[in-house]
Amino acid sequence: MPLYEYVVINDDGSHGEVFEVLQRIGEPSLSKHPDTGQLVERLISAASVPRPAGGPIKGDISNRNLEKLGFTKYQKTSTGKYEKIMGDGPSLINRGDD
Repeated sequence: MPLYEYVVINDDGSHGEVFEVLQRIGEPSLSKHPDTGQLVERLISAASVPRPAGGPIKGDISNRNLEKLGFTKYQKTSTGKYEKIMGDGPSLINRGDD
């Protein structure tokens, strides 16, 4: 179940206490503090994604392996256009306003 952050809305409209609630995804957002009954608003916060211990995610991201997996890779040129390095797709992409 996700952990949601809420903030209490004070009488003057300012934000007060911030608290967390463990809720099912399908449950509606709280409108009142579960203990005090004060008005609350759910905050938008960054998701927490577990990462492997020991540093960055490891894997073969070579051009050869990416192409084998069906990816197309483009590299930005000095003119601002994107040139295909490997894979399927158009050989050149530009922003469309050129």
